[in-house]
Amino acid sequence: MRSEPATPMRVVVERVERETADAVSLVLRAADPGRPLAPGPGQFLTVRLPGGQARCYSFSRTGPEPRITVKRLAGGAGSTWLCEEAGPGTLLTVLPPEGTFAPRSWDGDLLLAAGGSGITPVLPLARAALERGRGRVAIVYANRDEASVIFRDELIRLAAAHPGRLLLHHLLDSVQGPPGHHQLTQLLAPYREAELLLCGPAPFMAAVERAARALGTPRERIRREVFRSLDGDPFAAPEEAAAPGPGGAGPPAALGLTLDGALHELPWPGGTTLLAALLAHGVDAPFSCREGACGACACRVLSGEVAAGDPGVLTAEDLAEGYVLACQALPPGDGSAVRVSYD
Repeated sequence: MRSEPATPMRVVVERVERETADAVSLVLRAADPGRPLAPGPGQFLTVRLPGGQARCYSFSRTGPEPRITVKRLAGGAGSTWLCEEAGPGTLLTVLPPEGTFAPRSWDGDLLLAAGGSGITPVLPLARAALERGRGRVAIVYANRDEASVIFRDELIRLAAAHPGRLLLHHLLDSVQGPPGHHQLTQLLAPYREAELLLCGPAPFMAAVERAARALGTPRERIRREVFRSLDGDPFAAPEEAAAPGPGGAGPPAALGLTLDGALHELPWPGGTTLLAALLAHGVDAPFSCREGACGACACRVLSGEVAAGDPGVLTAEDLAEGYVLACQALPPGDGSAVRVSYD
């Protein structure tokens, strides 16, 4: 969560590290006095690009030399510009690091599954678990071929430094073909009790999750990191909650919100998104893009009815279990009570 919601900051590209033919890492430092760049494992950076576009990129390294890693996509103007034009000294306007893609505990066993550039947020999670925790870590990493493997040498060094605690499983389409259900079920079987964190192309994540669920891994031990392209401007000032007009959207809902163990009780005006209502009342709720593209504001409805709006990156299973995006959710409009939790 950020203490100054949506307040842009500037960072400078210190150097560029070539990872593969179509992926680079940008090592960054903060350019504004008093505003450090201090991401945590599993967080991402929202970057303003030429032409007014904005895109989210995961940190592949935290600590004193934070870096984001960008894979050039066919037709992707933002990724192409960062991969080909950004260099040492390039000044970028960004939003502070955001995101909650992390395990519930660093001490438990973790299964980290990544496809392609999905390894970007997974690598710092593995590092943090090995440094902070006591459990075992397994990484399942799928790519087209060996030349597509991002952080290959870095992963090898990390495994060598933690023998017996870190296991690497590489899946290459060029060798085994695209991973199928039977193959994934066999591979994941030894880790059925571990917490599973997923990042990568949607078909890959769906296949891994199906295999894990078939093995008995419960939904609450599965986390996904999903991004989609941003259409709006996340650098604009956040919307303000407005009271409904005469005969408008109905009386405010009675909202009870749990965040970081604290209960907030406040009115939720009709026609106002949950995120806007929280920010207007000074609640430091997590968010980034405000258009359903990153999932940073996902929360769970515990009781009451909520108009979920655009599901964005949420899956049908997420929705069935009561998850909504605060930037899209609207109150019921009849003044009834709603209970929501971020915890």
